[in-house]
Order: sequence, then C-alpha cells, then structure tokens
Amino acid sequence: QVQLVESGGGSVESGGSLRLSCVASGYTGDSGNNYCMGWFRQAPGKEREGVATIYNDGDTDYAESVKGRFTISRDNVKSTLYLQMNNLKPDDTATYYCAAETERWGNPLCRRASALFRSWGQGTQVTVSA
Repeated sequence: QVQLVESGGGSVESGGSLRLSCVASGYTGDSGNNYCMGWFRQAPGKEREGVATIYNDGDTDYAESVKGRFTISRDNVKSTLYLQMNNLKPDDTATYYCAAETERWGNPLCRRASALFRSWGQGTQVTVSA
C-alpha cells in the first residue's frame, strides 16, 4: 500500500500560480517507482475529474481544460509528484487529490480514470478568486 501526502494548496487570485506536491511512501511497486501517478480534482457538487497523469518514465497526459496551464512532473529519487498550476481560473477551484497505481497491470495506459488508481491522498484545497 502506498501512502500519499499532498501539500501546496491555498487561495490565489485569478491568473495566479500554485505548486502542489505529493510525497509517496510505503510500497511503490516492483520497480520501486509507482507505475502511474496522477492528479485529480473535485469541486462541490461535481464528479471527480482527472487533471493529469504521468508514467514512471515521464510521459504525460492532461485534461483539455488545463493544457498549456498545468504541468505534471515527478522526482522518482524523492518519490514526489508535482503539479505546477499557472494562470489559474475560478473554475480551477476544487479539492485536489494525488493518486498512484503501483503496477502496470492496474492502469496499463495510465488513463485519467479514478477507478484505475488504488492509492489516494487526503486532498488539498485550491481556491481561485475572480
């Protein structure tokens, strides 16, 4: 089981930036690095949305709504996942969750689907004011 702890959330004005971090500990897969990691977000009254994912080799995928503004990255030595968020908009307001899938068979295409991730952090709040 992987333990995930997010940090870096906060309140910013529209156009501002934040950087989220997620530290992973515990079992992180046979390779020692979680196969697929991702960021999800959930706003009140809405379904959880996959924001971005990243393979352990660095390949990434983004939701259309954040392309060009958000960047996902990972430091496998530090077992840390990041989400750099620039040009934030009020619609980005949500609780952001870090997720990990340790094994390739769990999410072979590293899709932004919450059901394909077995480990989750507790969430960090991001609030963007107009």
